[in-house]
Amino acid sequence: MEIILGKRAGFCYGAGGAVEKANNVILNNKEEKIYCLGELVHNKQVIDDLKNKGIIFIDDIDKINESKKQERKVKLIIRAHGIEKNIYEKASKRNIELLDYTCPNVLEVHKIVEEFVNKDYYIVIMGEKSHPETIGTYSFANGRGIVLEKEEDIKEVVKFIKERSISKLLIIAQTTFSLEKFNKYVEIIKEILNKENANIEIEVRNTICNATKLRQEETEEISSNVDYMIVIGGKKSANSIKLYEISKKNCKNTVFIETYKELEDKVEEITMCSKVGIMAGASTPKKSIDEVIDLLNSHKIYKS
Repeated sequence: MEIILGKRAGFCYGAGGAVEKANNVILNNKEEKIYCLGELVHNKQVIDDLKNKGIIFIDDIDKINESKKQERKVKLIIRAHGIEKNIYEKASKRNIELLDYTCPNVLEVHKIVEEFVNKDYYIVIMGEKSHPETIGTYSFANGRGIVLEKEEDIKEVVKFIKERSISKLLIIAQTTFSLEKFNKYVEIIKEILNKENANIEIEVRNTICNATKLRQEETEEISSNVDYMIVIGGKKSANSIKLYEISKKNCKNTVFIETYKELEDKVEEITMCSKVGIMAGASTPKKSIDEVIDLLNSHKIYKS
């Protein structure tokens, strides 16, 4: 059995940087409470580790009930996926010090949205409607945006455009959105608007981060050439789910796991395969990848 490990498996620089900064702030602030708004990254193992080290995870900034008169500011970590615009405003009105660990790519998307909204554009954001990154990005559109998650949502987008007599439109994407879907949906929207002779200035910005693009491409290549594919990532990780979808399309023997324990009853089945591929999402720590490799270690020829 040959194991092919994706070269881009595991932490991207945005997620990895956020986790590294969180660990550093814990070491340097042992006597202070440190909060984190939402999950820093979508990986249960990472979150459990940070909880054990003392970080307090909350889902609402109003749950910080520290006295406003205290001498030291409360520290609040901003997750890698970013936050809604009004959170910055709330924090500035209270004794809260923001430690902004938002992925630089996400921050850049926020800037793009603000820039185009100020130029009277409406924004179409391709992404998961319930994902914190998409919710945060939408907030920067100041009510001049709509989220497109699935192909069937395109009708609602066209309706949105018609009802508002929109003349200028910006199309962007969640940084971990499927590149294939992004390109497809853009063409469908353009085709519909062209058929209806809509006089609309359309600006398209592919804001899918390069790391996501390269990881998806590598997953496509590996999964097309193996007998078994293992995708490691958090169950709520958007980019990991997309890697699984890509892999499943090319390799029917594809599994999506968070930890090596989910493979223990499949080892015999896996070791019967000639080639096994492994890819991990952008929020997956090296430890999780190594544990899978170790589980299969006695049955493999390893290359990366």
